[in-house]
This record gives sequence, structure tokens and C-alpha cells, in this order.
Amino acid sequence: MQIFGSIGWLLGFILWGAFYIFKNFGIAIIVFTIVVKAALFPFSLKQQKSMAGSARLSKKQKELREKYGNNREKLQEEMNKLYEKEGIKPMGGCMTTIIPMIILLGIFYAVAYPLTNTLHLDGAKVNEALAFANAIPGYTHTVGNATYQEISLLRIFPQIQGYLLNEGVFNAAEIASINEFANGFTIFGNVDLLIVPNQLGFWSWYLLFPVLCFVSNVGSSFIMQKINSQNQAMQQQGCMKAMIYLLPLFSAWIAYSVPAAMSFYWIMSALIQLVQSIIIGKLFSPAHVIANSEARHAALMFEQEARIPAVYAPRKRPVQAEAAPAGNNANKNANKKKKKK
Repeated sequence: MQIFGSIGWLLGFILWGAFYIFKNFGIAIIVFTIVVKAALFPFSLKQQKSMAGSARLSKKQKELREKYGNNREKLQEEMNKLYEKEGIKPMGGCMTTIIPMIILLGIFYAVAYPLTNTLHLDGAKVNEALAFANAIPGYTHTVGNATYQEISLLRIFPQIQGYLLNEGVFNAAEIASINEFANGFTIFGNVDLLIVPNQLGFWSWYLLFPVLCFVSNVGSSFIMQKINSQNQAMQQQGCMKAMIYLLPLFSAWIAYSVPAAMSFYWIMSALIQLVQSIIIGKLFSPAHVIANSEARHAALMFEQEARIPAVYAPRKRPVQAEAAPAGNNANKNANKKKKKK
């Protein structure tokens, strides 16, 4: 987890820069997510091309399996020849998936730990402040998930800032910075992102955060699946279809018990991911990518054929053509003899 915390610490500079400009954590999350998604766009595009390439080869792979199904070594050999011929690396799409996942976990740590990874305060000081807050009777019942203690601490910070200043936990500049940061968690006029929905009861309108978290993730999954419906590698079957509902349902359950700031981040992330998928689907649909790949492959084959040196083979004269002049000479000699006689 340390590596994700380190990535979150680095990405926190982007989040803090957005907050410094807009003075609002909600807007900062939107800008931050757009910037990071834009940086990861080349990886998403490469992953799309890799999936399209897999779809293009699926028919040929099926034919090879039917032909060499009983000979695994020959099948593997022919598969490798197919990959080499088509210019596709079987493990080429792994890094395009792993790197974005690592960065996305880093984004989570940047948002979930705003004091250490966004404000970049000393971790020892933050832990001391958390220890004091946890000693307050009844406070631990309002925190929700312990992972989001730093967000919850911002909610009660105005009440404990005097003690933290007197005890030397934070200096005056740090206190002012934390207060400015805590005041920026209000969006749409009166929506406090520091509120934990389950603290206000099931019928509170803050229940919209986990509901929207579920709807945005499910809707995004369905639309993305429809966009990539032509790609056989993206078709979901069996238990994979159930995951479309289970994972968003699990995130909604978590969103009900953590500060609304995390729910807001998940909702914005799902919506921005959806927009990015629509753009990729329109500009780089599987059919479009396959057509371009086939055209490039054909052009490459023509280029390779053009590089083959031409061999000159002289044409042989027909036998009849060579015999014709000899016959003509014989006739001429006979005519000369007749004239002499």
C-alpha cells in the first residue's frame, strides 16, 4: 500500500493546485479527474486497439484450434507465427491495464487522505491530531470507515484547532491552511461533502450520493459494453454480467458509510470515464480500428513485395523463327543456280 500512498502524494499536488485556483474541493475533484484521465488517455486508446486486434484474430485463432487441437506444440507454434505475421504481442495489452490501475489507486489515496497527500502536511502531526480526535467521547462513531479519518477530521477541526495550536501539533500557518481547505467542501450552495450519509438516517437526501454512485457505475458499464459490442473480447457472459451490478452495489454500500466527498469523487470519475469511452468508441470503434489495421497490413505486404529484387530472365528465340532464315537462304541459292543454267 505504500507505493499507492506515494503515488497519491505526487498526484495530490495536482489536486491541491486545482483547489488553490477554485477554492472548492468539489470543483477541484472534477478538474483533477479530467487532468488525470487525459494523461491516461493514450493507455486507454492502446487498450482499445489491443482489444480490437484480439477480436480481429479470434476467427483465425479458432481455425487453428480446430486444425491443431490435438497437437499443442504445433498449435502454439502456429499461434506464434500468426502473432508475428499480424504484428500483435499477446502480452502487449497487460501494461496498458496495469499502469492505469496503479495510478487510479493513487488517485484514491490522494482524495481519501487530503491532509497528508493534498495539503502535504507532516504525517506524524496528522497522526497526532487523529489520535486526539479519536480520544473525544463519541467521535469514533461519527467517523464511519477508519480509512477516511482525515476527511472526518476536517469536519470537527474548527472545534479542536485551538488545542492543536496550543499543543504545538500544528503551527498558525498550517491551522489557517487546514481551515481554508475545510471551508471548501461545500458545493451547490449548502451540500457538505464532509457529511457521512448514514449519520443522517436512511431518509436523508444525502442518500442520493450512494444511489448516484450505483447508478453512474452501472450506467457507465452498460453504455461502455454497448459501445464495444462489436468486440468479442468485451462481451460479458455468466458471472461477469453479475459483476456489473455487484461492484457498483458494493461501492454504493461503502458510499453510504463514508464522507460524501468520496462518493462525489466516484460519481465524477464514472461520468468522466463514460465520456472518455464514448469518445474512444466514436473515433476508435472496434470496426474502425480493425479496418485501419487491415489496411495497414495490406500496405505493409505490398511494401514488402516491392522490396523483393527483380530477377532478369532473357527470352529465348523460338525455334521456328531461327529456322525461317535458313530456309529462305536455301531458296535464294536454288534460284541463283537456275539463273546460271
